[in-house]
Amino acid sequence: MVFLKSMTRPEVAPLVRGRGVYLRGPMMSDYGEWAELRTRSRAFLTPWEPTWPADDLTRAAFRRRLRRYMRDVREDAAYPFFIFRAEDDALVGGCTISNVQRGVQQSCALGYWAGEPYAGNGYVTAAVKALMPFVFDELRLHRVQAACLIDNERSKAVLRKCGFKEEGIAREYLKINGQWHDHAVFALLSGDPR
Repeated sequence: MVFLKSMTRPEVAPLVRGRGVYLRGPMMSDYGEWAELRTRSRAFLTPWEPTWPADDLTRAAFRRRLRRYMRDVREDAAYPFFIFRAEDDALVGGCTISNVQRGVQQSCALGYWAGEPYAGNGYVTAAVKALMPFVFDELRLHRVQAACLIDNERSKAVLRKCGFKEEGIAREYLKINGQWHDHAVFALLSGDPR
């Protein structure tokens, strides 16, 4: 049985270290800090995110979220990470590699967020830079795509600093804060300079 278990995929994203940050898969023990940060940052995050379900910040919803995350990692569909500041282990935000496509496409989507107290301090940029070797060298993907609201200059700056190239506009790409919005689409390829 031990041999068979070792052949299965892990259920949590691996530990990834970056400059001043580290990323790892979310755990139930993160609930309190995560819920507090999301609560404190709600007004800050609302303009940039899909509408939060009414029970989004409850322990039960977090537990369901973790089960979905574990399934996604096991099935090689997505890899969710929390971002922690290395100096004091503070949870500062999150990054998700999602919509992993294999076959001829070998691509994924990148999403991220920072809690309001930590935004603009370079933590997300450091986290995205740290994740790219995982995406290209470990997952062996060819393309990472990221999209952000057209007027989200902070997000565009993160992507540009990480070597992503702007490719165009996706019309009504995502439903953000209850409305469909156009998004600027960026991508980084495995052969691009990082």
